[in-house]
Amino acid sequence: MSFIPRHCLLVPGLLLVLGLVSGCDKHETTATKPRAENKSPVLTATVSWQPRMTLVEAVGTSRARKSVTLYPEVSGEVAEILFETGAQVEAGQPLVQLDARNERLAVELAEVELAEAERLYSRYKRSEGAGAVTKSMLDDAKSAVDRARINLQRAQVNLTYRTVRAPFTGHVGLTDLDRGARVEPSTPIVTLDDRSELLVTFNVPEMFYGQVTQGQWIELSTWSGRERSNGQVIDVDSRVDAQTRAFTVRARVPNTADTLRPGMSFRIQLQLAGGEFPVIPEVALQWGGDGAYVWAVKNGVAVRVPATIVQRLQGQILVDADLPEGTIIVTEGIQRLREGQPVIDVSERLVEIGR
Repeated sequence: MSFIPRHCLLVPGLLLVLGLVSGCDKHETTATKPRAENKSPVLTATVSWQPRMTLVEAVGTSRARKSVTLYPEVSGEVAEILFETGAQVEAGQPLVQLDARNERLAVELAEVELAEAERLYSRYKRSEGAGAVTKSMLDDAKSAVDRARINLQRAQVNLTYRTVRAPFTGHVGLTDLDRGARVEPSTPIVTLDDRSELLVTFNVPEMFYGQVTQGQWIELSTWSGRERSNGQVIDVDSRVDAQTRAFTVRARVPNTADTLRPGMSFRIQLQLAGGEFPVIPEVALQWGGDGAYVWAVKNGVAVRVPATIVQRLQGQILVDADLPEGTIIVTEGIQRLREGQPVIDVSERLVEIGR
């Protein structure tokens, strides 16, 4: 009847597994075959490669998707204010009406003059065949009609100048105007913002130029932390600022809930991928007198491979080392290893025992 020696059961943790493989298996087999070459039992992992991710943080300033300050086209007196502060208005909606009595009269006068010129031209046209009207008289009448039509159009344009309209759909801001106020073309009427989306501009250090591309997603949050959102890069500046050594990036941020406002600042977080490096378990990295290294398994023996830490992850490390993807490295049983030491991988046996 076969049995497991008592000393094998007293060894805790991984040493129990390694002892079962190295000590206990030998106890059972030495009676039937000659002693095999001494191989150190180890646990291993397979090396994979992944990009180095760098978190870039910046401060962004926002503006509305469309934003204007409206001014009157002409001087005049405010006859009526047709909006409420903060209200949403539609494209073409009247916002401010200036006194337009003279302009309406000018339109009526131009309509009368046009009608009179058209009647005269029509009468000359009917009399052309009778010889009572010369070619020159007919041409002058036709020119009079054209001038009267142009005067009417000019009067109509002047009348439209007396009404300030919204150029696009958006929300109006504050105004200091009251009915009866006198305005000039330099007098601001009101601001208008289309805030269905915000455009957020921020600067990125020049070392990351080429890694930020159109369509890339970013994370944003207000400084209070109550509002978080995602944005998409739409523009990357074509040059680096010589003073700040940074380049400008613009992102589009949806604002469907209408909780964000133009002019707000944001904390920007942008994940950028650098070059690819081997990723190894943290326990596989060892330190010696000449720096960090890992044990790789090549042709059944342990090989010491120098490594430089590139980035620490959760439980893993990116290293700069000669470890092609798929390389087998040692994670447990490292203390027994030396250069050229034959090893046996017991990872699969550990899984079977765990079952």
